[in-house]
Amino acid sequence: MVTHNGPLDRRERIAATWLAAPPGSVVSGLTGLELDGLRGFEDSRVFLTLPQGRRPTALPPSELHWSTCLELGVDVHVARTPRRTIIARSLVDAASWSAHQRHARVLIIAAFQQGLVQADAVTAALERRGTCRHRALIVESVLDALGGIQSLPERDFTWIWRVLGLPPPTRQQRLKGADGQYYLDAYWRELDLAVEIHGAPHRAVNRWDADVVRANEVAITGSRVLVFTSFAIRRERAVVADQLLRMARRCGWTGQAPTREEFLALDALERRPAA
Repeated sequence: MVTHNGPLDRRERIAATWLAAPPGSVVSGLTGLELDGLRGFEDSRVFLTLPQGRRPTALPPSELHWSTCLELGVDVHVARTPRRTIIARSLVDAASWSAHQRHARVLIIAAFQQGLVQADAVTAALERRGTCRHRALIVESVLDALGGIQSLPERDFTWIWRVLGLPPPTRQQRLKGADGQYYLDAYWRELDLAVEIHGAPHRAVNRWDADVVRANEVAITGSRVLVFTSFAIRRERAVVADQLLRMARRCGWTGQAPTREEFLALDALERRPAA
């Protein structure tokens, strides 16, 4: 209840919008995450999810979605006001409603970094959500947030250098650094070229710092180093291929490589779903 006659603050505006919505409606997406503590993704819109088939009459400006899955205690918090979707559901919805893949990916990783969700809760919410936009990317981003070998897109990177015609690199090449042993994700000895693949950006400050130190140690030895994110290798292959090829040329590689247009055509063909 508002007890003043001044402008509504953000939380009051969210509550007023929710109260004006049809019965059974909930705050959701980025607005639900905002109320539950997510930082760094401020959005002036109020996101609401209405029960399927319900139509609003007069609502303050808001972004509306509809769902048949708004079960209390499963999809929706039991006792929080304004009533809203649970954090994992809010996260999956917000990511699937994102217009851009990078925004969806960073959103998922940020929720893990800030300690708001667990992987099993996000997986369960995604299963209940069913088919949605960016579904595969959401799964990839959860793996990247958790880390581990399964988060590194080795198959995609292998496909890129093979299509370019580069010789096979050494994987997990050991390098002796000033502070100990370092392992390179990929290393072409004949070119003295190393590639580092990073999963979740800044997943943990100490891990990120160690990655930067390792890359610097490689550069100090005289090797050229390229750093790619797992997102770029999976989703921006043409950019990765262009930079990898140009660096290989600079390192003295003279092999035959496809043109950009040929690479894009091969990429589209390889991504096409099997019949």
